[in-house]
Amino acid sequence: MGARDFNLRARQGHAAEDAVVVVDDGYGEKPRPDYNNGFAAYTVSQRGESARAYGAYPAVRGKDDDPTDFSAAALDAGVEGIMRSRDLPITIALTLASLVTRLWNIGRRPNVSWDEAHFGKFGAYYINHTFYHDVHPPLAKMLVALAEVVAGHNGTFNFKSGSKYPDYVDYRLIRMQVAMYGVALVPLAYLTCLQLRMSRAMAALAACFVLFDNAICVMSRFILLDEPLLFFTALTLWSAAAFQRANKQGPPYSRRWWTLLLMTGFSLGCVMSSKWVGFFCVAMVGIATIDDLFRKYCARMPWDDLICHWNARAVALILVPLTVYTACFWVHFRLLYRTGTGDHKLSSRFQAGLLGNRLNAQPYDVTYGSVAEIRSVYNGPGLLHSHVHRYPRGSNLQQVTCFPKRDPNNSWRLHHGSSQKAVDYAVGAIEFIHDGDIIQLAHNATGAVIQASTRFLAPLTTSHFEVAAGNESARAMGSSDWRVEVVKQPRRSGNRVHAMTTVFRLRHVETGCLMRVGSRRLPDWGWSQAEVTCLPDKTAKKNIRSDDVLWYIEHNTNARLEKDDLSRHVSSNFFVDMIQLNIEMAKTNNALGPDVNKYSVIESRPLSWPFLLAPMRLVGWGSNSVKYYEIGNPILWWASAVVCIVYPLRLLFWALAMQRRCSRWRSLSEFLEFWDNSKFLWGGWALHYIPFFFMGRVTYLHHYLPALYFALLLLAFELDTFFKHWRRGRYLHVAAAATAMLVFVVFLHFAPFTYGWDKPAEELASRRWLSSWNIYENIYAM
Repeated sequence: MGARDFNLRARQGHAAEDAVVVVDDGYGEKPRPDYNNGFAAYTVSQRGESARAYGAYPAVRGKDDDPTDFSAAALDAGVEGIMRSRDLPITIALTLASLVTRLWNIGRRPNVSWDEAHFGKFGAYYINHTFYHDVHPPLAKMLVALAEVVAGHNGTFNFKSGSKYPDYVDYRLIRMQVAMYGVALVPLAYLTCLQLRMSRAMAALAACFVLFDNAICVMSRFILLDEPLLFFTALTLWSAAAFQRANKQGPPYSRRWWTLLLMTGFSLGCVMSSKWVGFFCVAMVGIATIDDLFRKYCARMPWDDLICHWNARAVALILVPLTVYTACFWVHFRLLYRTGTGDHKLSSRFQAGLLGNRLNAQPYDVTYGSVAEIRSVYNGPGLLHSHVHRYPRGSNLQQVTCFPKRDPNNSWRLHHGSSQKAVDYAVGAIEFIHDGDIIQLAHNATGAVIQASTRFLAPLTTSHFEVAAGNESARAMGSSDWRVEVVKQPRRSGNRVHAMTTVFRLRHVETGCLMRVGSRRLPDWGWSQAEVTCLPDKTAKKNIRSDDVLWYIEHNTNARLEKDDLSRHVSSNFFVDMIQLNIEMAKTNNALGPDVNKYSVIESRPLSWPFLLAPMRLVGWGSNSVKYYEIGNPILWWASAVVCIVYPLRLLFWALAMQRRCSRWRSLSEFLEFWDNSKFLWGGWALHYIPFFFMGRVTYLHHYLPALYFALLLLAFELDTFFKHWRRGRYLHVAAAATAMLVFVVFLHFAPFTYGWDKPAEELASRRWLSSWNIYENIYAM
């Protein structure tokens, strides 16, 4: 036997510390601790003294490996090994069947359907380089944009809901490209089940479950994000299962080991960059990883080896996904460099860098007579604002608040202080505003000037003074004078105030208080806008730098000054922009609450999903229009729901049985093998389903599809386990074939909903298996 031809034989022990692996390297057997014991494999270290003693490891073949399947043995043999594999024709056949079911008659409805109105439009934004805002991360939408580019779309079609696609938009080709992600689900399901140690027959049956589910199929046929999301979810499951198998059967830190671990991390990055529900996949892999490392710890793995395993997981499963997620946003920002409907969600500095944005083209210098919009540095409240509504008590003058959105009432004209004579700013000399100048702020819409007084306390923060706006006669009074105190200034800018780049305080000259805005909101009489107060500062301290008293001029207009390109003076930080965009995405997502009057026809509650109680109409339901109905294969949905519900109860029963020493499992390692191969499937289902019960946002049936993918594979896994133990698998192939035929027949029965029905829905009344299905009548209250 050659020095590098290893033969691993395990002596079975009852405790982790008693198990050993005998390594024969040609120079005699060397017993080594086995940190597997039914867990993730750990044989011989490849580092330090162990590496020098035993050399580099080839792939170690497991005792159950078949060299003719897609196992490590076949893959290590390269193209020749794959071509000899018995799994290759099965995979090809499943892929071809998936192509037929997903692509057949895909262009039958030539109208913008369901959420194509959103995601097709977002794809066009990338072509036009127009910034937009959405609740989802950008990867899947950029893939839609790529499909539109390949199809030759020029970005001019706005994807209005229900409108017919124009001749210059090849919507069939766009749909076909997006459908490829759905096509890949079927062979991925087969390959994943092989990694989970399922028989070929049941692995193929699992693929048929995915192939012949009507809901997964119909959602593959439109320009949506669901299929890229499902594809990356399936890819994550496959790579995690493949790594678990390689981790069991081969040495750590091999090329295959690292490839599969990094592939898992890359898949996690892609799935969470497609939709935030992808973070459920991160939780699934994270829990499995902690389980694996905890077992190694319990098996008394040396600390240096354990730390290396932790470091490898941290790099591959934390750093790599975050890098992919960040890279997607970096590309997102680089592609969308023109102003658009969503740029107001980000900072003024970011907006100033967008072509065509109003903040990009404005005078850089600020002069007397200019009309300015003044924004608080404090995050949230927004722009200094006033309106005709008055305080109900105190001075009874116009309210001065902060308002987050653009509004004509945000504009203020900058005047000299009351000690100077009134001048005509349109014809006189241009005077710039400097640090230390005394100014007055006149509301551009009403002419009222901002003032403060010790006589009136703020309406909410009674330790501060009220800030209000009085009529023009107040200009002659000192109560309306404010001193500009520059706090932050660009280099080599002197003491002149500039738009966007100069941060300053506004100190009331008469009282010495500072104009301040905080997080408190006025009641209904103040339209829930942020309260603006004057913070007492009797000592006139110059070190007050809190954001709530800092302001800057966001927009500045003056007909006598030329507009400047502020992108030359202002820049934003990518990481700050990315974090802020994610915060805004979360706010928008949380605001998507259910609206009974608008969404009751198509929304559904999570409790109804596994039992298919409320299928969803994807389009209009006119008698002669092409109609699509998102309804799953009832046999698959109901059976998989039962399996998912019963699974934890079975684990509890087996745990009690093992405690009483009457378990059906012949050994603990056999049970752990079952657990390792099924935990991804049930865990994936639970993590993708249960969190929806705690979400306040509106929910739809298609939100269940990622969980359904795991449930369908778990159903096939449980069938495989049952038939392997019942009469030793004698009827396994017959059962797989009969089940696949039953599922196919039901799929054909509901196929009119999947491929489009252009006749009256009443003709499909026989397909209404449950009274809650609104196939031909609307049973929901509007």
